[in-house]
Amino acid sequence: MSENVVITGGGDSVGRVIAAKCLARGDRVHICDVREEPLQRTLQANPGMRGTVADVGKASDVATLFEQVRAWMHPVSVLVNVVGVAGPLAGIEDIKNEEWDDVIHVNVNSMFYCIKEVVPGMKEAGRGSIVNFSSGSTRTLPPMRTPYVASKYAIEGLTRTLARELGPHNIRCNVILPGMINNARMQGMMERTAEATGKSVEEIEAEHLNYISMRTKIEPDEIANMVLFLTSDAAPHVTGQLVGVCGNAEWEI
Repeated sequence: MSENVVITGGGDSVGRVIAAKCLARGDRVHICDVREEPLQRTLQANPGMRGTVADVGKASDVATLFEQVRAWMHPVSVLVNVVGVAGPLAGIEDIKNEEWDDVIHVNVNSMFYCIKEVVPGMKEAGRGSIVNFSSGSTRTLPPMRTPYVASKYAIEGLTRTLARELGPHNIRCNVILPGMINNARMQGMMERTAEATGKSVEEIEAEHLNYISMRTKIEPDEIANMVLFLTSDAAPHVTGQLVGVCGNAEWEI
C-alpha cells in the first residue's frame, strides 16, 4: 500500500535518503528544508517528489507547508520529523537565551506544529505512522550539550505520550535514536569539539568510537531502513518505542 509521506529536513543526509527510499517503494513524498539549494537538488534527483522551503520552527511556515501538501495529497499517512539542530557546545552559564530558544523551536516545537497538522487526517483515515528523531545522547548524556539533550528528551516524552493518545485511532508513534552518523553535520560537530579541546578531529572521533560497543559510525542508509520498517505494514503494532540505531552508544565524553 502506497503512503502519503511528509519528511522534514529532506534536503540532504538522512532526510534525503529516507525520502528517496519512500519514493522508491511507491509512496507520494513531500519534503521540506529551510535551505532552498539542497531542497532543489533533492527534488531534481527524484522526479515526482515535491517540496517546500520552510523553517519548521515557525508555525506560519508549517501552515504554508501543509497547505502545499494538501493541495496534492491528503491525508498524510506518514510523517517523519527529521529536522534538528545541535545547538551550542558550552557550559550552562555561557549559553545565551536565544541559543536555548532556537534549539527548542527547531527540535521540539517543529514536531508539535507538524503533528498537529497531520493528526486530524490520520484520525479520519483510521491509520497513520509518525516517526520522530531523538538522539542516542539522551542515553549517554554528554556534558556541555544541555539544550540539545533537553530538547531530545522532550521529543521522547512527546512521542510516547502521543502513542497512548493516538493508539486507539490506529496511529503509531515511534522515536529513532541515531548514533554517530557518518554525515557532514557530525563531521562539523567533531571539528567544533576538536577546536574547543585542542585535539585533532581524528582523536575526537577515536574517543567517541571507543564508547560505541560496535566501534562504528552509522550510515544514513541504516537509519532510513529503520524508518521504512516502522512506517510499513511489517510493523503494524510497533508504537511508543525508542529505537536506537547507534551500534549501542555507551557513553559520550
